[in-house]
Amino acid sequence: MVSAYNSLAKRKNQIQNAISSLDALFMQRADLIPNLVATVKKYMSFEQDLLEKITSLRSQVVATAVDNPYLNPEEASAALKQLLVQVENYPELKSNAQFSQLNYAFMDCEEQIAAGRRFLSASITSYNNAVVVFPSNLIANLFGFKKYEWVYATEEQKAAPNAADLLK
Repeated sequence: MVSAYNSLAKRKNQIQNAISSLDALFMQRADLIPNLVATVKKYMSFEQDLLEKITSLRSQVVATAVDNPYLNPEEASAALKQLLVQVENYPELKSNAQFSQLNYAFMDCEEQIAAGRRFLSASITSYNNAVVVFPSNLIANLFGFKKYEWVYATEEQKAAPNAADLLK
């Protein structure tokens, strides 16, 4: 009798633990995604300014090379190409890394939420089975353990935030 009661109590606690863990993951997702998006937006803005400055500098160097007879055009061109390859490609790679990080964090959080939902579902099933199956159902009825009602998320709650919309 004591063992059956303790088993029911532990299973009920496991459900509460699963719900609490899911709530924490939902809060993590709610905090994580907008913060990462803001970081990416800020970084992209910085790099856009840098690209504009580089483009302006490139135009100035090309114009100077044409107008300055003392500057070897081939040397200037080679140096400029080397500079542009190093600098112009760097921001693109950084932006891609930031987007990759955003995507990874988003997917990781979604995977943890999916695992949490599976754990909650298994916990509810285990508890409900113990409440209705003999002989633990006798203890459940005696001490007021009721079947756990399934809680279904609303469509809004089910929808993951669209990170692309946040980047606009």
